[in-house]
Amino acid sequence: MNLSYWEIKTWLTNIDFTIVGSGIVGLNCALQLKKRFPKAKILILEKGMLPQGASTKNAGFACFGSLSEIIDDLKKHSEDAVLELIKKRINGLQLLRETLGDNALDYQNFGGYELFLESDDTLYNSCLSNKDDINQLLYSIFNTEVFSFKVNNFGFKNIKPNYCYNPFEGQIDTGKMMNALLDKVQSLGIKILNNTKVEELSEDSNAVKLKTNHFDFTTKKLCIATNGFAKQLNIPEVKPARAQVLITKPIDNLHIKGTFHLDEGYYYFRNIDNRILLGGGRNLDFQTEETTEFGQTEIIQNKLEDLLKTIILPNTSFEIDQRWSGIMGVGKQKNAVVKQLSKNVFCGVRLGGMGIAIGSLIGKELADLVE
Repeated sequence: MNLSYWEIKTWLTNIDFTIVGSGIVGLNCALQLKKRFPKAKILILEKGMLPQGASTKNAGFACFGSLSEIIDDLKKHSEDAVLELIKKRINGLQLLRETLGDNALDYQNFGGYELFLESDDTLYNSCLSNKDDINQLLYSIFNTEVFSFKVNNFGFKNIKPNYCYNPFEGQIDTGKMMNALLDKVQSLGIKILNNTKVEELSEDSNAVKLKTNHFDFTTKKLCIATNGFAKQLNIPEVKPARAQVLITKPIDNLHIKGTFHLDEGYYYFRNIDNRILLGGGRNLDFQTEETTEFGQTEIIQNKLEDLLKTIILPNTSFEIDQRWSGIMGVGKQKNAVVKQLSKNVFCGVRLGGMGIAIGSLIGKELADLVE
């Protein structure tokens, strides 16, 4: 790119902090850095036209984990570790709401539901038998019981007659959230350059040199907030995980309200603007979905449509309006990777599909690492 003197002087000179990724983590990191260092010059680089990855492509669940997910986590982590994970998600959601306000998020507290397939006796019975223990575990956070079982009153078919209800789960408008975050960041004089991909980085004792697809420049400190794409910047603890989503056209008199989890959370759906948004199916083909390529596959899209027809909207005609995918960052452990990589390089990645819940907090933790 043929840059002018003015462009280099204004946008690419004397950069104190550069953040790679303008998603939830990157923008919250920028807000916290500006709070700590009001006079700092902060630049955010984003490889997409809009935030790539999952920040503008997720389902907008303000959740901290379904009953079956918590039961499964307790098989792999200690009680203290699981409790800490849940606390982080709750604190992260609270920070998001405090940062932007419920109106800007279009936050709605319709509650969350976990559905169980008619054929899945094992999972259903496990949730029934472990419910009281999990409620006791969470009592220190909520001071009341979280999970209870209710009769299916939404007209879903081919599921157990009772589903698990969580009154503390909500939903947001993902687009409004990201728009409000971008507005807040830019109002503070923080610059964002879109369509700019970091290709290489090198470091000396005082700074980091970045080579992008358009230009080279130097920054004093670098924060990596690319989540599902972290492996491309040599952070091996993170694997990409594609999540495919579809949304129906508006449906007259849609009575379904809430966030819904099905089949151990591998499928999830919600109401939005008189439509049903449905995503998931990664478990049908883990290998293919471990990718940073956006797109859809026939096996997953067919399954999503089948769930709409047989379970979610069995007696309602519908049309699919849009399909898309997002890229999450996952790994062997559920906790995020927030650490110093070298003297001047830091990262906050591997949000494990909980970006709405923990993204604000991870962004703050990433900024707090930087001296």
